[in-house]
Amino acid sequence: MLSVFKNDEIKSISWDKLIGLSSVATWFQSYACYSFYKELSFLTPFAYGIEDKGELKALVCGYLIAEKGFVKSYFSRRAIIPGGLLLANDISEEALELLLSELKSDLQRKAIYIELRNLHDYRAYKDTFLKAGFEYQAHLNYQISIQDGAEVLANFSENRKRQIKQSMAEGIVCEKTERLEDVRAFYRILQHTYSKKLKLPLFPLEFFEGIVSKAYGKLLVVKIEDKILGGILCVGDEKVLYEWFVCGDDGEHPRVYPSVMATQSGIEYAVNNGYSMFDFMGAGKPDKKYGVRDFKARFGGKLVEHGRFLYICSPLLYFTGKIAITLRKLF
Repeated sequence: MLSVFKNDEIKSISWDKLIGLSSVATWFQSYACYSFYKELSFLTPFAYGIEDKGELKALVCGYLIAEKGFVKSYFSRRAIIPGGLLLANDISEEALELLLSELKSDLQRKAIYIELRNLHDYRAYKDTFLKAGFEYQAHLNYQISIQDGAEVLANFSENRKRQIKQSMAEGIVCEKTERLEDVRAFYRILQHTYSKKLKLPLFPLEFFEGIVSKAYGKLLVVKIEDKILGGILCVGDEKVLYEWFVCGDDGEHPRVYPSVMATQSGIEYAVNNGYSMFDFMGAGKPDKKYGVRDFKARFGGKLVEHGRFLYICSPLLYFTGKIAITLRKLF
């Protein structure tokens, strides 16, 4: 018999057990991630679990978020599920169908759309998603498998190796930090990147100050003469280090490449601290040119397409929002 549990009704012991057994587990579906979301004031976390005969077999963890302002908030309400679903390896189709049904019915009036950003291959479950009304969207990612650290670094492109060598010769330093002044300096650069270059919304400073204080949050910054020029914010479980945010004041100093050094420092941290994989967390749509994908490609990872699943709760508001985003990027 299948049973549905929501949010704090889900037992943390069962949650952790499923994380340990599932072949599609990520940090983003962990109880630790859900607990962190609960500490944040600007989003609303949600979790749904399906038990079969007392065993947790399926779980989804994500958050509801919207931009500030009455009008913007109404037109930007969305449910984001980083990492995809957490599923038992022997999950039944019935259990997965029930999870998707609960997800849709509970979020239908709260969000314009629901987006699952997969970090594993869910092709075996694609038909069930499609039958439930979800649309599959192709989306790329780069992942670096870490077995031999020297081999990982050797797989960087010659251009990347040259940029790293030049940056180090100019005195650039990469270090892990938890200092609030470093977090804020990193955030200022990241904020400029998102507002001026990407023209995308960014989590408030509260998120960055909070996650860096946790054991799973890793902020590595790049400096010259104690001035921060960029950095990378990662989260990690026992196996995988995920690149969540990265930025750099490229062009500030000649022969110095802060974005390259920030990314390199994240990969090097994964190599030196026993991780089996470094995950770049996305490389855009395959049918569109994307400079970020070209940037990530030169670090020698494997290009994968795990895609995304999208459920549109309100088609009119969804397409209105897409037009607004397009216009914002043009001006």
